[in-house]
Amino acid sequence: MNWTGLITGVACFAMIGLFHPIVIYAEYYFTKNCWPVFLVLGTISIGISFAMDNAFISILFGSLGCSLLWSIIELFEQEDRIVKGWFPANPKHIERYRKKGLKKGADITVIFTKQEAAAKKAS
Repeated sequence: MNWTGLITGVACFAMIGLFHPIVIYAEYYFTKNCWPVFLVLGTISIGISFAMDNAFISILFGSLGCSLLWSIIELFEQEDRIVKGWFPANPKHIERYRKKGLKKGADITVIFTKQEAAAKKAS
């Protein structure tokens, strides 16, 4: 029995699922201007994919590279989702969103890390 196809499918599905929150947090903290990081990492991953002799490892790096490159599109769309009010806006970047059409009084909830939440509770 060959498990390679199933394992590859699960790994690709996990990568796609992993990049959804990565895009949300990247846009929240760094805005869409962090897209070159995704471009460089995606290009490197695809380059590694071409260099691998092992087909399974090559597929994983190719999937990672494509997920990173697709995340660039999602970063730009995430900004639009914030303007529509579907996701909270970072108060530090509120003027950027207002220029794109975010209405006053829109949700600018702050997303805390566990450490920030614990520090806020302690104070």
